[in-house]
Amino acid sequence: MKDKPKNVIWIFGDQHRSQALGIHGDPNLFTPNIDNLARSGVDFSNALMGTPLCCPCRGSLLTGLYPHECVPGHEYPLPENCQSRTIACALKEHGYETAWFGKWHLDGFKERNGRGALHPIPRERRGGFDTWIGYENNNSQYDSWVQGHKADGTEIPLYRLPGYETDSLTEILIDFLKMKAGEAAQGESKPFFAGLSVQPPHDPYLAPEAFSRIRNPAGIQLRLNVPPIDRIIRQAQKDLAGYYSMIENIDWNVGRIRQVLKETGLEESTYILFFSDHGDLHGCHGQFRKTSPLEESIRVPFIIGGGTPFYGHHSGVSPALVNHVDVAPTTLGLCGLGKAPWMRGCDFSGYYRPDRPRVVTPDSAFLQSVVPTLHHDSVDHAWRGIVSDDGWKFVCLEGQPWLLHDLNEDPYELVNHAFNTRYRNKQVELLNRLQKWITDTGDSFRLPKL
Repeated sequence: MKDKPKNVIWIFGDQHRSQALGIHGDPNLFTPNIDNLARSGVDFSNALMGTPLCCPCRGSLLTGLYPHECVPGHEYPLPENCQSRTIACALKEHGYETAWFGKWHLDGFKERNGRGALHPIPRERRGGFDTWIGYENNNSQYDSWVQGHKADGTEIPLYRLPGYETDSLTEILIDFLKMKAGEAAQGESKPFFAGLSVQPPHDPYLAPEAFSRIRNPAGIQLRLNVPPIDRIIRQAQKDLAGYYSMIENIDWNVGRIRQVLKETGLEESTYILFFSDHGDLHGCHGQFRKTSPLEESIRVPFIIGGGTPFYGHHSGVSPALVNHVDVAPTTLGLCGLGKAPWMRGCDFSGYYRPDRPRVVTPDSAFLQSVVPTLHHDSVDHAWRGIVSDDGWKFVCLEGQPWLLHDLNEDPYELVNHAFNTRYRNKQVELLNRLQKWITDTGDSFRLPKL
């Protein structure tokens, strides 16, 4: 018996760090739906997004290319030559219907010229999706606007979502799922790929009242690497109170989606990938937001679940180093397809589907900040680095080492060995591997001489 093509849904927020899940040990929040997805699927405990910044990471998620090849910095557009090299284009070649709902941030709009939520995005710059209902960028969860088109060619003029962003975008996805289930019942449905991309838990840290009224900022337990400085502690606890509430709202919506899949009969034929574009420091090391190679900034949830086929599936926790360039190839693998010829990343679908080969994974993950944003609370220099599969992290600024951490003994990165000659041999080993990543991917960056 040949297995039918599988559907895939991406569900991802913005700035959701890996550490902020119940299943990952955070005592401050309750995420039963995401936790259950992880327990019944595969939880990639070492997943990261090697470029912890929205636009570059999203370009890599969609194309499987590194930021220097695609979207190098904040408010840079998805290049014209990449519009036909997205996950949507790859799947459409194999008969899939593709849909995108939510945040895009790949049209290069500069916020100083107006509000990204109202910026019109032409159809030819929507990544080749059959259905596209989204917005460029928005930092106001109760004042979110979308535009787009449907698969039948109908243009959707700009309109304001009726409620909180995550809830409203989930409703749009649910309507799409019900439509696909109806088509399947009539024997008319194509397999589908759908991406749900929401701004939360990105700041401003605001959640619906039902998820925020019971959380006291003063009671929030901070990570051990938040320094005991009153100003930092107060900001971290205040921000996290909203942040955790936003994640619990996302979790509730994950539950809604899974319930609809069950009710419509799509559950067994639909895989779910749950992840984020990067993390959020929230006071760790005295820093906030992203663009840093520190753990709370680069580590993200990456969970594959759902879609129980007749041959079963693997479950458990995997230490494999999944990076942003791996998400699109892994999605194609879950659909039973090989990765597109332009994609750099690896296909990790064999960690979930027993009939797919287990890829020989890289010995490290490549980290990049190509164009600094120069925002407040950001690293104001370009950097390159790697995380190795034996638990080391090495990061360089242009022409000089910066960070060297042994994550095995120091997961909170409290000790920097970059300037300790005791670790010179390890640093040289990692420097050489980093140089190989730069050379192999066609990147350009002046590394230090050690």
